Amino acid sequence: MSDISLSLSEIEKRISAIRANLIELEEQAAAISGAAVEELNARRIADQEEQLEHLVRRRDELLQSRSKK
Repeated sequence: MSDISLSLSEIEKRISAIRANLIELEEQAAAISGAAVEELNARRIADQEEQLEHLVRRRDELLQSRSKK
């Protein structure tokens, strides 16, 4: 994910969207059974969590660089 030119506001919007996606995926995982579906949901959740961690780190870096100015 290329986020070099993302503003703090854009990062916050993406963080919010990913958190909403995670809630939906976790609800789907709880409602649906079956090994294949569970594996797919687990991968999707892991991907969303990875993206969330990346964006939170990027946001924190932006906030730190702004506070140093």
